[in-house]
Amino acid sequence: MSSVAESVNKRAIAGAFGRAAANYDVVAKLQQQTGEFLMQQVDGHPGRLVLDAGCGTGFFSHRWRQQGKQVIALDLASGMLDHARKQQVADYYLQGDIECLGLSDGSVDICFSNLVVQWCDNLSGALKELYRVTRPGGLILFSTLAQGSLYELKQAWSVVDNYQHINHFLPQQTIKDACQGFRHCLISQVYRQQYPNILPLLASLKGIGATHLHSGRQQGLMTRGRLTALEQAYPRENKHLPLSYQIIFGVIYRD
Repeated sequence: MSSVAESVNKRAIAGAFGRAAANYDVVAKLQQQTGEFLMQQVDGHPGRLVLDAGCGTGFFSHRWRQQGKQVIALDLASGMLDHARKQQVADYYLQGDIECLGLSDGSVDICFSNLVVQWCDNLSGALKELYRVTRPGGLILFSTLAQGSLYELKQAWSVVDNYQHINHFLPQQTIKDACQGFRHCLISQVYRQQYPNILPLLASLKGIGATHLHSGRQQGLMTRGRLTALEQAYPRENKHLPLSYQIIFGVIYRD
């Protein structure tokens, strides 16, 4: 199974991220860490035109321009794209879907997609589309969340109720399978964050627009009692609440 869920409500996802645009960069430390690592995988590639696929606020569109690249900033969420445009982070702006790009075959040198493809309906299809718009000799760089991400939060919620609160992320093997048709390299890393209590932990997820569930919504209001129960059930490390992200970085070589 190569899809995150049977049906992804992209309009709702775009809305969740669009609403997060104004405060996104304040809380999106994980995205900044993974994006910097992903940029390092370019390793001196001379390509000049970069597609920032799922640009968000344009944080990395700006980073690419600092390196002398021309940048197409693309995002599904109009709110994110408007924010990026106001910051003047790119050369071109395009609202669109990674799984159906409005670009010609072989039109960019480098595709860069940082923590975005986990929201796609079909990972294999998304990677094929990024491959299609990349010129021969170019690079496709992506990072994505894999199974095991947010497991501490999932474990704590399972004590509180029987509802789904955490998205299902693809197993690493499924991500590997989606890359099999390409010459590629995959790197797996775990990123861990710690929070003093449950409120900033939940705010970090909401702030990056990542609270939208692909299938179903959590039931019941987030009452004080439910918050207390969640915090009591949460595993601790040195009196802090840990939150883990299993990240897969991919480099695909466009032959």
